[in-house]
Amino acid sequence: MSFKNILFLTIILLSADICYSQAFIKTSDLFKSSDIHSGQLSITQDKAIDTLVSRYIMARSKTKTAGRLGMEGYRIQIYYSSVRNAREESAKTRAEFIEKFPEIPSYPAYQEPGWFIVRVGDYRTKIECYKDLMRIREEFPNAYWIPTTINFPDRIDK
Repeated sequence: MSFKNILFLTIILLSADICYSQAFIKTSDLFKSSDIHSGQLSITQDKAIDTLVSRYIMARSKTKTAGRLGMEGYRIQIYYSSVRNAREESAKTRAEFIEKFPEIPSYPAYQEPGWFIVRVGDYRTKIECYKDLMRIREEFPNAYWIPTTINFPDRIDK
């Protein structure tokens, strides 16, 4: 066999070994309870499903923000700067936005080490966000959408 064939075979075998040797995490280990009165639930399932559920739970726990309630969604960022008078500029930008788009909520923010940010809207999907983004770009040409934690939408009872 040629060197290329041997190299190819070695790579295939190593990648298969790496994929097979991934650690399996039991979902039950993530929800250990020390409560003596808690019941027991026995679930029989494939190890791969258990690993996928565990990875999903761990990934979701990393996206939670400390002390902030909300859901994953999108906002439109209209201002982001750290210049000397960024606080005043962000306040002016927000006031101008509120004057032109009073129906869309705006959120000022501060990010270490000195960035002042103005984000607007609470959109669950990119499509909802894109509709307002096109209108907002007429007044704020540097606006763009970003994924972030948004406020829960209001419940509308009809």
